[in-house]
Amino acid sequence: MSGAGSHPRHALDDVIHAPVRLSIMAALSATEKAEFRFLRDTIEVSDSLLSKHIITLEEAGYVRVEKVFVGKRPRTWLALTDEGHRAFQEYISVLRRLTEGSPP
Repeated sequence: MSGAGSHPRHALDDVIHAPVRLSIMAALSATEKAEFRFLRDTIEVSDSLLSKHIITLEEAGYVRVEKVFVGKRPRTWLALTDEGHRAFQEYISVLRRLTEGSPP
């Protein structure tokens, strides 16, 4: 995030701002956790694209990745961290200021 100017757009979180990452954050904010395949199908992306963006969000501390086995099958569960919830709520707040023309 950059605080260089007074316009609200300067407060947009660049990590979240990419359309796929925004979609991931929005989907995960609506649930406690989601399975990788469900998330992939919900936001309509490929496995590799979802994986790439999950890594970015995980490195930022926004998403927690949990790999488990169900029987012999691996499953990957994803959830927002507390920091991820906070960052997403702040991002939405900035979008509201932008779209409603509110002062900085």
